[in-house]
Amino acid sequence: MLNSIHQLTGSTIRATDGDIGKVKAAYFDDQRWAIRYLVVDTGGWLTGRSVLISPYAVQPPLKEDKCIPVRLSREQVKNSPDIDTHKPVARQHEQAYLDYYGYPEYWEGGGLWAMGAVPVMSIDRHDVEVAAAARARVAGSDDVHLRSSDEVKGYDIQATDDSIGHVKDFIFDEESWAIRYLVVDTRNWWPGGRKVLIGTHWINRIDWADKKVFANLSREQVQASPEYKDDMIVHRDYEAQLHQAHERQGYWDQ
Repeated sequence: MLNSIHQLTGSTIRATDGDIGKVKAAYFDDQRWAIRYLVVDTGGWLTGRSVLISPYAVQPPLKEDKCIPVRLSREQVKNSPDIDTHKPVARQHEQAYLDYYGYPEYWEGGGLWAMGAVPVMSIDRHDVEVAAAARARVAGSDDVHLRSSDEVKGYDIQATDDSIGHVKDFIFDEESWAIRYLVVDTRNWWPGGRKVLIGTHWINRIDWADKKVFANLSREQVQASPEYKDDMIVHRDYEAQLHQAHERQGYWDQ
């Protein structure tokens, strides 16, 4: 099932022994287009500190009651590494977080999440060895591959022939946490324009300095897209219609 970061915003993160705080944004991987962490505002509980919660900790499935149970205690979260959520997260800081919780390094292996397609913990010996090798390689690394969804909202979307609007939201797969689409608001270009979805697999690159996202679509193709309405449920029939409008193969068939 597909969901949006907008729908997650404001959800309560519930630990095994009480509430941690509310979701205010997400950090996504700018290489593989996947949500790696939820950014949670702890309010007065931790003196205004924000913390990261990994999908590894989330108890599926996500529900519509704005409450997300996690397999963590408040004490675990309280003692987790302090990461400045107002800045892009460097790999070395992320490593400290993963080591603290004992999560595998998702950037290793052939799957979206280390050796798998979903964020499920594994005790396979091979995975343990891969993780150990990864720790040695990233020691002291300043690589930055995580970006805040709040930061990217408002980025200009450049089609092959001009701007088509700006990023409004993100649509992701609840099981894998892969970001499938950007929600694009076209009203600044298209009079009376509507919101449309742009597949992340149609994006060529992001210019972080100029705050622009470059898509391999034309304005004419975007105008042929089926309309997306806030809070609508994106079903496979809608996805198929969208891909047919752009004469693209569905990611689910690849």
